[in-house]
Amino acid sequence: MSSAAAPSTSLSVKATPRPGSRVALEVAIPGGRSQASYDAAVEKLSRSIKLPGFRKGKVPRPVLLQQIGPLRIRATALEDLVDSAFRDALEQEPVAAIGRPELSEGFEAVLERFEPGSALTITLELDVEPTPTLKATKGLKAEAEAVDFDPARVDELIEQSRKQLATLVPVEGRAAASGDVAVLSFSGVYADTNEAISGGSSDAMEVELEEGRMIPGFVEGVIGMAVGDTKTIDCQFPESYPQEESAGRPARFDIGLKDLKSRELPALDDAFAQQASDKTTLAELRSDLETRLKDDAERRAKANRHDALLAALVQELEVELPETLVQQEIRNLVEQTASQIAQQGMDVKKLFTPDLVRSLMDTSRPEAEERLRRSLALKALATAEAIEVEAKELEAKVKEISRGLSQQGNIDPERLRLAVADDLLRDKLLEWLEANSTITETAPESASESDGAGKPKAKAKAKAAKGETKADATAEA
Repeated sequence: MSSAAAPSTSLSVKATPRPGSRVALEVAIPGGRSQASYDAAVEKLSRSIKLPGFRKGKVPRPVLLQQIGPLRIRATALEDLVDSAFRDALEQEPVAAIGRPELSEGFEAVLERFEPGSALTITLELDVEPTPTLKATKGLKAEAEAVDFDPARVDELIEQSRKQLATLVPVEGRAAASGDVAVLSFSGVYADTNEAISGGSSDAMEVELEEGRMIPGFVEGVIGMAVGDTKTIDCQFPESYPQEESAGRPARFDIGLKDLKSRELPALDDAFAQQASDKTTLAELRSDLETRLKDDAERRAKANRHDALLAALVQELEVELPETLVQQEIRNLVEQTASQIAQQGMDVKKLFTPDLVRSLMDTSRPEAEERLRRSLALKALATAEAIEVEAKELEAKVKEISRGLSQQGNIDPERLRLAVADDLLRDKLLEWLEANSTITETAPESASESDGAGKPKAKAKAKAAKGETKADATAEA
């Protein structure tokens, strides 16, 4: 703003709360300030325009008005006037503003009644930082799914390692059985139309004959075949198959078994332990796996307790979410989805069309609002119970993390400090909640359901974003 503008004390400002964590600032601007803004706009525009016969910045006002037009000058003057009035109004009526202000009646309507030299009253509406409060902080009740250590998982992991280290050996004198690796030639059609299935053919593909590896009916049809046999089998694409044109449809495959192999597992001894890990004995490997699984179970159980406590805390929250923060959180979620897609080696720029981005933003809104509520609930808890991170604790943690990041370089110390402070405070708040609440643990879900807890939303978004390029008939169900 030009130095010709009047000082902020010449403004009259009145702040009025609005729903949705918004504030309306009614600003009365004196005529002298509106004239000064107009004069400054004329001067600014005269410096930018070039006319034959006049030096830059020396165009007479009548000529300037004729060339530029009075409407453009008034619009430029009003834009600068509103901007400077807003900044000065915040000094007189301090509000925790977030985002840009909006003229409640619209810029065009204000421009129509804007007359340089005359007083002007405008109303600016803007989002402000919400003030979250909690109806209660102590004595919350929550239910959390228990996560128990299962000793059988040790044997499962060891068997998985044995399978990965197994040697494939030719099968002779018997038919294909479950667990074998078959080399197949095949071609498939949709049984309802006899149309060839895109991606549903191969001259030689290794297929593991295990339940759930292929679409229903495929592996079952191969079991019992001998090398050299050909066969036609009927299959069914699952209703949940990612490629819509294939989902739920019957299929028929002509299959030839070209080769058959079985896995020869390594002996379960110390030599296997050394091959599969950095441990020297099988006993050490078992002990290490047991420790890791117990730690993982405790981490997941703790995460479940904290999620349940946060959900209970949010029930006590009283707050209005400003749209500015909601949109910011939605953008964060979409960017996270884009990052996940990029990590899979896909071209995000080509994939993320405007329509897809709009769709993701719409579907991300509930999750964004929930994340905001959880964050604001913790903020309200910190205020209500005066919970904070001590300076010594913060310094020690920053130093510890900095040592681990020393090789990476380009670390912003201030951003690192803020991130560490946020993490430490969150941990303290959750520990306080756990100590001052009642948590009932419920029976755990099956391993297939509980493993990867907390990831379904992100996985679903990434899958929806990347889609499926071809209906590969041999894809895992």
